[in-house]
Amino acid sequence: MKKQAIGFIDSGVGGLTVVKEAMRQLPNESIYYVGDTARCPYGPRPEEQVRQFTWEMTHFLLDKDIKMLVIACNTATAAALEDIKKKLAIPVIGVILPGSRAAIKATNSNLIGIIGTAGTVKSNMYHDMIRSKDRLAKVSSLACPKFVPIVESHEYNSAIAKKVVAETLKPMQKKGVDTLILGCTHYPLLRPIIQNVMGSGVTLIDSGAETVSEVSTILDYFNIAEDSKSKLSVERCFYTTGSAQMFREIASDWLGLAEMEVENIKLGHG
Repeated sequence: MKKQAIGFIDSGVGGLTVVKEAMRQLPNESIYYVGDTARCPYGPRPEEQVRQFTWEMTHFLLDKDIKMLVIACNTATAAALEDIKKKLAIPVIGVILPGSRAAIKATNSNLIGIIGTAGTVKSNMYHDMIRSKDRLAKVSSLACPKFVPIVESHEYNSAIAKKVVAETLKPMQKKGVDTLILGCTHYPLLRPIIQNVMGSGVTLIDSGAETVSEVSTILDYFNIAEDSKSKLSVERCFYTTGSAQMFREIASDWLGLAEMEVENIKLGHG
């Protein structure tokens, strides 16, 4: 089982921010990634539909015989994590709990902000998770529906991105938070802009990066970590339901891979 790959799923390219951290922390592990870019964003979709799409990606990777599943999407985590955990025999990890823990640890004022998709914010999962672990925490949430389309269209370094982020985050700036959870795995690609808008005094929490530390712990706990693989045999397989070319451009830029294979796949009835 050690030699099997870890599976990552996301609504699009956002989960690549988690994969980047996984490649750094777990260089011996093979990675299979599915990005449902054709149906992205998930944030505005009904919860039941998000759950269905998440299961479709999960079944695709189960057919690849993965040893662990990482739901590298906050919206999908909120909608489907508990259901999938109950039904799979392999470890399943979402991104909300690790991000919540890190925010509680980082804050000095107990004023924590969360930015995410409409679906993630509506679920209240971050709010409830943080409050269950720290009753003194005051949590403010803000939906940022324009952020994911900016990232998916490869515009995350553009002047448009700077303008949209600045305008969108105005309500959060007024909350006086000292810690801000990037509650969508797309958002770290906008991190420099978000940091500039929020100011150097605000600590940004990358929920995806925090998740990889938990992945590492669970691999060791179940004794399924791959620790002897040569770099030549490490697999990096990427699948997308949308444009393979656009996915490849963003992925190669973000992951620093000069060459990578991206396969277009069909899920469900799409």
